[in-house]
Amino acid sequence: QVQLVESRGGLVQAGGSLTLSCEASGGTLSSYDMGWFRQAPGKEREFVTAISSRTITRSYAGSVNGRFYISRDDAKNTVVLQMNSLKPEDTAVYYCAAQKPGVTGIRRSSTYDYWGQGTQVTVSS
Repeated sequence: QVQLVESRGGLVQAGGSLTLSCEASGGTLSSYDMGWFRQAPGKEREFVTAISSRTITRSYAGSVNGRFYISRDDAKNTVVLQMNSLKPEDTAVYYCAAQKPGVTGIRRSSTYDYWGQGTQVTVSS
């Protein structure tokens, strides 16, 4: 059973940067596709970014493309989300997720098997 723990989010001013990390335990991260999703109040959970196993593919939502960057360090069982040029509309609870190998596509939350508890990111204007 893989367990995912996100680092603490925080409050940042618009235009600022914030880095989130996700550490996995109970499994070897290298074989999993890893994703970040977010959910704002009153909205559905949405895809932010994902990175396939062995870093073959990265994918970004259009709203964050060019501002966010996902990376993974399989030796440390960690995935990192670097968020730059943050906007108030990036305010949400951010979730790390892991998807078992063999699934086509890395953007759908329904295909992810393991989830972190979520961490709040608030961007003030």
